[in-house]
Amino acid sequence: MAMPVVAPRYTITDLEQFPDDGNRYELLGGVLLVTPAPGPPHQFVLGRLTTILAGYLGLNGPAIVTSPGVIQVERDTQLEPDLLVMPARYQDRSSWRQIDEWWLAVEVSGRDSRVYDRDFKREAYLRLGVQEVWRVDLQDTSRQRITSRMPSRRPCSSGMRSFSGARATRGAPGSGGAVGAGLSWGRPVASPETTSTKP
Repeated sequence: MAMPVVAPRYTITDLEQFPDDGNRYELLGGVLLVTPAPGPPHQFVLGRLTTILAGYLGLNGPAIVTSPGVIQVERDTQLEPDLLVMPARYQDRSSWRQIDEWWLAVEVSGRDSRVYDRDFKREAYLRLGVQEVWRVDLQDTSRQRITSRMPSRRPCSSGMRSFSGARATRGAPGSGGAVGAGLSWGRPVASPETTSTKP
């Protein structure tokens, strides 16, 4: 008879005890997600996106860009998007826990982070209240944009595939709209729908 495997549960406080070994340690509802340090292609794409968004928003704009960002909710969820855009009024906060509104989370997905970014983190961001999520996939050179009006801020480590109520757009990077797609931040999405186009 097979015995069930019980995965350990962690808290944000536990993360502080993890080694500084270059890996990224995140929590989703107490479940530990570990990805290795990103490589040069990831960093080049992320640097370009950060520069473009920061330039668009300006020094005294309505939002600030941080890379990486941190989203902390309750005691057992801490996600670190590669890039995070939040209202400018949060720039003086001393703790990530004091921030509870996020306009955009961006994940640049390489071979080692693709499954977590696509199958777990993307929908978790939406459930936590992030207004828009972009995922740039380095493997198939595509990008995906998802927006939602979901009011829920509950961490979810299971059943995330059943999420509905989002609008997804997919296309090749540089095909237009990768930056312009997010310029409606702060305005609600009129009617959630799902669309997909292959690059």
